[in-house]
Amino acid sequence: MTDTIDMIAKAGANWSIEVTPPGAAKIEDFSSILAEGTTVNVTFLPGTNPVDTIDVAKRLRDSGLVPVPHIAARSLKSKDQLAELVADMTSRANIDEVLVIGGGVTQPVGEFASSMEVLKTGILQSAGIRKIGVSGHPEGSPDIKDNLLADALAWKNEYARKEGLDLYIETQFCFDADAVIAWEKRIRADGNTLPIRIGIPGPATIKTLFRFAQISGIGPSMRFIAKQARNVTKLLTVQSPHLLIAGLAEAMANDPDTKLNHFHYYPFGGVAKTAVWASQVASGQVKLLPKGGFQVIEQAASKAS
Repeated sequence: MTDTIDMIAKAGANWSIEVTPPGAAKIEDFSSILAEGTTVNVTFLPGTNPVDTIDVAKRLRDSGLVPVPHIAARSLKSKDQLAELVADMTSRANIDEVLVIGGGVTQPVGEFASSMEVLKTGILQSAGIRKIGVSGHPEGSPDIKDNLLADALAWKNEYARKEGLDLYIETQFCFDADAVIAWEKRIRADGNTLPIRIGIPGPATIKTLFRFAQISGIGPSMRFIAKQARNVTKLLTVQSPHLLIAGLAEAMANDPDTKLNHFHYYPFGGVAKTAVWASQVASGQVKLLPKGGFQVIEQAASKAS
């Protein structure tokens, strides 16, 4: 039992969390809910001002945290805008790491249609940014065919080698450990050498998870949540990703060649709540459940009281 808890804690030791500019506006003091040095991604949502992302990144840096702003290719107007934003990121928030994504818009607003086109400009490297996240899709993408995803990942691997970049994959949020494990093995067999940060949905109600999964268009996760949501009583209970993490932890412990090495939390139930939960997992403050998975000890205690 102790070995299993240690395995879960080891897998959960490396974690980061996500915040949106609107969500950040509700947080008065980041340092009161996140430990110094925590990596925090800052989204660049469609239709929003990218300066908002940089403003939050500066707040995070000033609070002793490590901000990782998103750069959404299809929401950028031009190379000049990209260069200005990157210059602003580095000068105002001392950014040395970003996540480059295609972005959630169907029609590009400017000259970039993909994250690869942003990378190819060399603007990030010129600004001294060499640690870069790119997107991964364990359950596929509603917008991109599987063969194109494979081609893009092969290109990113080659580009990272050629440019000497510290590139990593960060995925959409997932629910099925088996699907993630199978995907990682498949892309590894196809030549992927980039480390992988797996997207973990923070504790939230089934209703909240269903809404986000519906927006994201994630097929297998949608079916999983819809099945759970038929039990109306669960709409009012807190769900946690314990089975997903337990499954991933086992795979990470048993496969020394796996590229899975980091959990990235999407805090659908709130940043503070998710951060506490992630910290408890990382410190092994969990109780194993008879039917698999685990429960953080504080949650078990509060329910008992």
